[in-house]
Amino acid sequence: MAPRNMLRLFVLMMGLLIVGSAARAEPITLVLDAEFGNKTSTSAQAIERGIRIAMNEVNAKGGVLGRPLELRTMDNRGVPAIGVDNFRDAAADRNVLGVFGGKFSPTYIEVVPVANEVQTLLLDPWGSADAITDLKVTPSWVFRLSLKDSWAGPAFIAEAQKSGHKQIGVITPNTAWGRSNVAALEKAASTAGVTIVGTEWYHWGEKTMINFVDRLVGRGAQTIVLIANEAEGAILARELAASRGRAVPILAHWGITGGAFEQMVGDALYTIDLKVIQTYSFYGPSNPVKTRVLEALKKTYGLDSIPAIESPVGVAHAYDLTHAIARAIEQAGSADRNAVRDALEKLPPWQGLVRSYDPAFTPTNHDALRPDNVFFARFVKDKGIVPVGFEP
Repeated sequence: MAPRNMLRLFVLMMGLLIVGSAARAEPITLVLDAEFGNKTSTSAQAIERGIRIAMNEVNAKGGVLGRPLELRTMDNRGVPAIGVDNFRDAAADRNVLGVFGGKFSPTYIEVVPVANEVQTLLLDPWGSADAITDLKVTPSWVFRLSLKDSWAGPAFIAEAQKSGHKQIGVITPNTAWGRSNVAALEKAASTAGVTIVGTEWYHWGEKTMINFVDRLVGRGAQTIVLIANEAEGAILARELAASRGRAVPILAHWGITGGAFEQMVGDALYTIDLKVIQTYSFYGPSNPVKTRVLEALKKTYGLDSIPAIESPVGVAHAYDLTHAIARAIEQAGSADRNAVRDALEKLPPWQGLVRSYDPAFTPTNHDALRPDNVFFARFVKDKGIVPVGFEP
C-alpha cells in the first residue's frame, strides 16, 4: 500500500476510535429521589421534567467534558426513613454525583446529615424548610434552588397587610415544615405590628379542616395562613366553598401546588378567596430560556399550554439547578464529588429560567433564589396558577 494511502487509513481509523470512544463515554449520573408513589402528587413528575429538559440541552451539545448526563429515579413516597435509605443507596454508587430531592421538607431535613456524612450532593428544587440549608456543617453538601420559609413568612404578613389585616391565624401541619413556617411567621409578625391570634396544628390525613378556621375566626383572625399540601388543602377549600358564611381570605403555602389540588377541589375553588405563594410563573414576558423550555415541554411531554404545566415551580427550579450542576462540572474539569461541590460555590454569573444568577451560591449561602423571587398567585379557571395582577 502506498504511504499516502496508509496515512489516510491511519487517520480514518483514529477518527473511528475517537467517535467510538465518545459514544462509549461513561455517563455522569444524577438521581431524583422523590414522592412518585404519592397518588395525588405532581411535584415529583414536574421536577423530573425540568431535569430531563436541561439534561437534553446539555447532551445535545456533547454533554459535559464529553460525557452525557444521565438521570435515575427512586421513589421515597414522601417517607423520611425511605428517603434516607434511598440516599445512602445512591451515594454508595460512586458513579452517582448527587441526588435531587422532592417536595417534602421533613424527608430532606432527615437526609441533610446523611449527605454531609457520606459527602454526596443533596440538590433541593422544592423543599422550603430553613433547616435544609442552615449550613451547620462546613463544608455543606446541600444546595437549594427553591423557596425558603424565612422568605415566605414576611411575604405572608405583607400580603395580609395589603388588605389592612393585622390579625392573622395559622393552620399548619405538626411537622418540621410546619414548625419552620411558624417560626418564620412569628418573627415576621413581631416586626410588622401584626398579631398571630392563634396557631392550629393538624396531622396528615385529617378528614376535616373547617373546625380550625372556625376557631381562628372566633379569635379574631382576619386572614388565615395555610401551610398544607394538596390533600388537606383541598379538604379546606371544599369546606370553605360549601359554607359561604366563612368567607375568610386564605394565603396558602405552595405545597398545594405540588399536587392535583385544582382537580381535587373542582369549580368550588374559584368561589373562595385563596392566594398561593410562588417563585416562578411561565406567564409574563418572554425570553429565550423560557421559549426553549416551553417548546421542550410541548415537544417532549405534549404540554401545549401554560395551564397544562403542573407544579410549574418544580419544572423551573429543577431545570436551573441541573444547569448549575452542569456548569459546576465544567468549571471543576471533573465529575469528582468534592471538586463539583467546591465549584458550585464559585459559579460565574449566568442567565437561568427563574432568574439571573450572580452568583447562584457562595461558601456562606447555599440558596440560589432570593426573597425578591417571591410573589402570590391565584388559581384561575382554564388558566392554571396565575400571578396576582396578571391578565393571561
